[in-house]
Amino acid sequence: MKANISSTFKHWGNDLIGLLFPNFCNACGIPLFKNEKIICTKCLYDLPFTDYHIHPENRVAKQLWGRLPLNAAMAMLYFRKGAKVQNLIHSLKYNSKTDVGIYLGNLLGERLKNSPLYNDVDLIVPVPLHHKKLRLRGYNQSSYIAEGIAEKMDVLFDESTLIRAISTESQTKKSRYNRYENMKSVFKTNKVQSIIGKHILLVDDVITTGATLEACANVLIESGATKVSIAALAFAE
Repeated sequence: MKANISSTFKHWGNDLIGLLFPNFCNACGIPLFKNEKIICTKCLYDLPFTDYHIHPENRVAKQLWGRLPLNAAMAMLYFRKGAKVQNLIHSLKYNSKTDVGIYLGNLLGERLKNSPLYNDVDLIVPVPLHHKKLRLRGYNQSSYIAEGIAEKMDVLFDESTLIRAISTESQTKKSRYNRYENMKSVFKTNKVQSIIGKHILLVDDVITTGATLEACANVLIESGATKVSIAALAFAE
């Protein structure tokens, strides 16, 4: 009887806390229902999924063709300014909502583990931040995405495999060529032995021109990776 009373009060307490301090959808901002997490059901249903994981000749892969020898490349969502995907990325990058990264990484990992192009991945590596930006932000958003993917794929991830040795200026207003030139020699690794002979999955939040990912992938390939694949949360069209 006491156990039942205790359970009832705990249930009421949780409901009261949820009423007074509701969790909000990170995509649209409305309060979440008790059974919802991170994103409300409507927003989850409405997310613009690309299905690139099942289409090897997708727009992300084609954008990188001829620039480096990749096994596969994809992004899970389309990114458009002012839309819900941008809200999610903003919550992750600037509002310390790291659980958004893990949640979306889980969704991405579910897709990748069912794709033959990614079923032999040995190690998941996030695109690193420079130590100054990491200290300022307090975390690397891509590491949380990688962690979420790793949970679903049952593959190790290591956020220290790649190092961002040089802090680059903003890429926003640069041309594709200038972005590539800006990223040369930016990334390094001190873990060659963990790369040699491996299929590495390189993870980022948003793909624009792909210059950052190209620079990272080249370091992995030059360090002896057998295969390099790329996965991102979103693709900016």
